[in-house]
Amino acid sequence: MGSPQAAITALTGITALYMSFVAFGNITDYDTNHAFVQHVFAMDTTFGSPNTAWRAITNPTLVTIAYLMIIAWETVTALVLLAGLGAWLRGREETARRLSSTGWVMQVLLFGGGFIAIGGEWFVMWQSKDWNGLSAAFQNFVIAALCLVLLHGTKSRAVHPSESAAPER
Repeated sequence: MGSPQAAITALTGITALYMSFVAFGNITDYDTNHAFVQHVFAMDTTFGSPNTAWRAITNPTLVTIAYLMIIAWETVTALVLLAGLGAWLRGREETARRLSSTGWVMQVLLFGGGFIAIGGEWFVMWQSKDWNGLSAAFQNFVIAALCLVLLHGTKSRAVHPSESAAPER
């Protein structure tokens, strides 16, 4: 229970469950979360500086496409992490490492690249009191990043074909 692999398995499971709930929530509460994306893109609750307001996207079709892409990314991230959990539980460590790493990189890209960089800075979400998701995005970014550090900081037990199985002297 206290091994690095057990910890990584637990983290894979927790983040898979979390991302599944995120995707499920965005699908089942579509309108509420669509409104969030719509307001962030419209920049209608920011300071309204003409130096940044030109970045706003108010086209409903573009907003909907972006939101559907977010939901798809969240869903695929959840599925990759669930597959990683399955591989950990079946003892397929190398496959599990690849899948967990892929899932966490996807999570970092979504929350770090999508919400923090694009939403937070490009659409200046940080200026909004009502539609500011930076705290939640940062939380998710840090969790996935720490999972990646733990995963890549632990050595795989598997012997790669390029390595000798002979003991070190």
